Amino acid sequence: MTAAITILALLFVAFIALGVFVTVKAVGAAKRGVDRTITQARRHVEDTTLRAKSFGQPGVAGELAQLRLALRTSMRATQDALHAGVAEDASLAESVGLFRRLSAHGLELDDELKRLEREPDRATVAGLLPKLRERTQRITHSADSLRWAARDRARQFADDDLDALNAQIDIEAGALRHWTVDEPSQASGAPSSHGPGTDWPEPAAPAGPSAGNSSTADEAWAGPAREESPQAITAPDPRSRTTYPWQKSTRPETTN
Repeated sequence: MTAAITILALLFVAFIALGVFVTVKAVGAAKRGVDRTITQARRHVEDTTLRAKSFGQPGVAGELAQLRLALRTSMRATQDALHAGVAEDASLAESVGLFRRLSAHGLELDDELKRLEREPDRATVAGLLPKLRERTQRITHSADSLRWAARDRARQFADDDLDALNAQIDIEAGALRHWTVDEPSQASGAPSSHGPGTDWPEPAAPAGPSAGNSSTADEAWAGPAREESPQAITAPDPRSRTTYPWQKSTRPETTN
């Protein structure tokens, strides 16, 4: 009885622990989903704001907005392309590592551009724009190079697979059209001996004593046996008979 109570208590504790574990996992997943949604919404709002500033505000503010928008667009497109490609091609793992290092420089530049947007000294910001533009172009150029290299690699693999598939399909199509290939005997006009409706030839006559031991398969394919021609009946010669001692000699017939 005590053992049964102990087992029930252990099962109860196990169920409670399992319920707590599942609850924590569910809350964590829900929190990550909410954070992801908030991040995407904030990113969308920032991109919309930067796009509006780049078109609506002239001067230093508009140019800073254009640099941030170009930087964020290029980095996000490269990140999506590499993460999508590394799931199918493990060799892109090194490219993902390089992009992470590049992302650190991109985030640093984006934070600097964001601070300069709130800088009241527009003359100083205007003097920094050539260097900021050069840094932005270098980072976006590297990101674009990684992105297009990954896409070219994926397209090359797809082309190779398509070429192999086309070759296999051509072979299969040729095998399905085998009746269009004429044999040499048919091309020369000679009639085929195994065409439809043609009887199998009869086996040749045996050439020696060993030919009598033919297989049953040959007899099955052979046609009806030919009738032998009748031979003349010849009376046996009495002188050629062998006489034995116990046989009585024949008496000559006498005439009366």
